[in-house]
Amino acid sequence: MATKNTSESIEALAAEIGENVYIDVAKWHLYLRDAHLHTVLAEQLYPLLTNNSLEEDRVQQILQNIPVKLGGGKREVTLADLVPMQCQVSLMDLLEEYQRKL
Repeated sequence: MATKNTSESIEALAAEIGENVYIDVAKWHLYLRDAHLHTVLAEQLYPLLTNNSLEEDRVQQILQNIPVKLGGGKREVTLADLVPMQCQVSLMDLLEEYQRKL
């Protein structure tokens, strides 16, 4: 039962992230749901929320550790490099609000 609740919570978090966080490529905003990165990010961020260890540095480290392949895999860039700073601030706000609701 806990697994189902955890899975549902991660899916809900992924949906929030996917709708509100985007990467910026040549001034184009590609939302993480469209880039299929929202679930990967939610799975890594969710433990921070449940362990009350949500810190900006930790979130930044997670963003740094998620590689995004560009040009059919010719290049790899971290998610932190692609998500604009204003969007990273919005992500922190979203995570803080989500944690309050847990």
